[in-house]
Amino acid sequence: MRLGSGTFAAGCVVIEVLGVALFLRGFFPAPVFSGTERQAESPAPEPSAGASSNWTELPPPLFSKVVIMLIDALRDDFVFGSKGVKFMPYTTYLVEKGSSLSFVAEAKPPTVTMPRIKERGALLPSLLALCGDHGMSEAGGHGASSMEEVNTALVLISSAFERKPGDVRHPTHVQQTDLAATLSVGLGLPIPKSNTGSLLFRVVEGRPVREQLRLLHLNTVQLSKLLQENVPSYKKEPGFEQFKVAERLHRSWVRLYLEGSNSEALANLGAKVRRQYLDALRMLRLSLTRRAAQYDVYSMAVGTVLVLEALALLLLGVPQALSSRAELDVPLLSPVLPLLFGLLLLALAALHVVVCTAVDSSCYLCGLPWLAAGGVMALTAALLCAGVSALTRIFAGGQCLTQTPPQSTSRWSELGLLSFLGTVGHVLSLGASSFIEEEHQTWYFLINTLCLALCHQIYRHCFLGDDCAPQRCPHTGEEFDGVAVARQGKRAGPEGWELSHAPKDPSSLEALRGPERWMVLASPWLVLACCRLLRSLNQTGVQWAHRPDLGHWLTSSDHKAELSVLAALSLTMIFVLVQKRCSLTSKVAVAFGLLGIYCYRAAIGNVLFPWQQDNKDISKGITEARFVYVFVLGILFTGTKDLLKSQIIAADFTARTVGLWEIHSGLVLLAALLLRPHNLPVLVLSLAVQTVMTQFIWRPLRHGAAAVTVMHYWFGQAFFYFQGNSNSIATVDISAGFVGLDAYMEIPAMFLTAFATYSGPVLWASHLVNFLTSEASSGSALRRACFCYALVCSVPVSVYIVMVTSLRYHLFIWSVFSPKLLYEGMHLLITAAVCIFFTAMDQTNTKS
Repeated sequence: MRLGSGTFAAGCVVIEVLGVALFLRGFFPAPVFSGTERQAESPAPEPSAGASSNWTELPPPLFSKVVIMLIDALRDDFVFGSKGVKFMPYTTYLVEKGSSLSFVAEAKPPTVTMPRIKERGALLPSLLALCGDHGMSEAGGHGASSMEEVNTALVLISSAFERKPGDVRHPTHVQQTDLAATLSVGLGLPIPKSNTGSLLFRVVEGRPVREQLRLLHLNTVQLSKLLQENVPSYKKEPGFEQFKVAERLHRSWVRLYLEGSNSEALANLGAKVRRQYLDALRMLRLSLTRRAAQYDVYSMAVGTVLVLEALALLLLGVPQALSSRAELDVPLLSPVLPLLFGLLLLALAALHVVVCTAVDSSCYLCGLPWLAAGGVMALTAALLCAGVSALTRIFAGGQCLTQTPPQSTSRWSELGLLSFLGTVGHVLSLGASSFIEEEHQTWYFLINTLCLALCHQIYRHCFLGDDCAPQRCPHTGEEFDGVAVARQGKRAGPEGWELSHAPKDPSSLEALRGPERWMVLASPWLVLACCRLLRSLNQTGVQWAHRPDLGHWLTSSDHKAELSVLAALSLTMIFVLVQKRCSLTSKVAVAFGLLGIYCYRAAIGNVLFPWQQDNKDISKGITEARFVYVFVLGILFTGTKDLLKSQIIAADFTARTVGLWEIHSGLVLLAALLLRPHNLPVLVLSLAVQTVMTQFIWRPLRHGAAAVTVMHYWFGQAFFYFQGNSNSIATVDISAGFVGLDAYMEIPAMFLTAFATYSGPVLWASHLVNFLTSEASSGSALRRACFCYALVCSVPVSVYIVMVTSLRYHLFIWSVFSPKLLYEGMHLLITAAVCIFFTAMDQTNTKS
């Protein structure tokens, strides 16, 4: 079966997205949650036997109010050690006075702030809870799982706690989740259904025995129900068995108590019930936390296999996919394949049954219906069959998905070699946490090296008299750097370029004269200057993120006038760079949209109008932002209409190119609205670099579709970091998700935040589609570009998944490797969208 390389690549990337999603579902701990509604349940009654008990209400509250003082990175020895006497003398005094209870609360990694913060009568005392969200290392950092970072202080201060002054007990170790259960009991509220903590018994040890047992029983019932809903074999858990024993003993104690017995046997039985409940609570909590912390290895393995199979097919299809026709002969109709597919499907089904029926097995795939799980197994078997068939052709006939023998007499081009080495080097760097934290340095180095390579290529052509003969891609015979000037009766596009084979006529650089020639010579240096300026705008990463930069200077309140001027100039330059290929209607819409953006920023107090002297009239800017959204949607609608028109009228090439550019302009306008004002120069310089590269590098040097695609991908990655992003979740600007919204709406907020974060890669991918569609007269260039884009994105994701699996017990797995995995998954999702769009454009070309 023959497929275009673009369609083939799009299918492979979609499969990789499915595999990454399945891997992420297994990699991140499955949340322990309760499916029951709180309002539908009343508190569990007190156990009773013989005599009946009517205590069905919650116990009375212990405190009238709770004040929580949360201190960032409050390590335990900052309060309880010698440092506490020096730096927190009053807290130490309260601890020694005897009106407090002291604990060491253990936080679960990652030890960062965001996951740690997510809840009547005048005669009752008030409680002050002094606690930390996590600790810190000796160097002052946090995020990992060392003892200093995990252990944090927890001090409960209230007049309800009476001890002799000077009776300082050694703080006991508890879990941070215990605080929620304790505060719920203290306020007379139900314990949250999904909380895995247990009551801190020292808080209620001064209450009557019956009330103590009642509170312990409610906590144990809550944890046992949570265990039943999340662990299929809950009856075999030791904590559940101990709970049943404690409930039986509690029932006997209630019978004796209601009979009025005040004997020593009642006191001894009460102490025994209390110990049994505390043991059951400890075991139940251990079972639940162990489930929340374990990996779903089965889902991870299946996801990894899907991703690697798709990558293998992409690599095996490289020779034919990058050839002149950009088509592949996918071997799915061989008479042997149905038998192989059936055997593999049976083997995978047997493996699935064995894994899902294993003792203590709980995974996402096992909980899916058989139809969905069977679809995953069938897809895995089909991909494996395709890979085996391709490998068989290689070893049996010396051919790889093609009937054309490979040519191996040519050498790599300079840009081809740089692309290969850069991709491999970047992938290898992902195995080190320091390189992930400072990945922006890798991309800055790569684009600087790319600019120097382009400079060398230009100067060699212009001054050394090189004949500019195209270099052939090894193993395929494809001109990797060739761009032919096609005159096929009519112009292929606005400039008449054809991104396929290189011509035999001299290079177009030789025909350049005057200022245009000098612009070609200066263009790599202009791009380097832009990149250097952007590096100074936003410090990112970990090591130097704290150092001052231009962004800090511009966002300070003392330089609001300078920021206002810069924002106005940036918005003006955006209009100049974007409007050149838009229709008149879209030009007007872009102009009004950019004016609305400045009005929005002025409304929320970021910038000033010339007649403003202060920020007295600050608002949320909802009206102004929605005003801009109207123009964004209008421009996108106009561009989509032109694209549909080109689908109906196949010969209407102008409508297609204008429609694509208007969609690109709409995305630029949306990015300008969502980005912070000091980041508008990033958007301006991104558009400027695209213009310079288009006019003075890609066209004169006649770069092929593959080379142009790699350059777009590299610049997209670099501009992701130029706007201040990093591989830390903390750099995500969540304020973008609330632009134009007066309340939190999940889907719009997620889309706006994601677009603002990935505006650099998205806009460079959009420009790639515009450039190749307008320059190429045939679909082969689009197919090669789609395949190349899919390949350069798939290799890092696939290798990184394997690395994360092998490093899943690394010290920095949650603080460094996991966030990077989420970012890579999002990049792959963008790649899938780009490939699908490329495939759609290729279908349009085919109709033409």
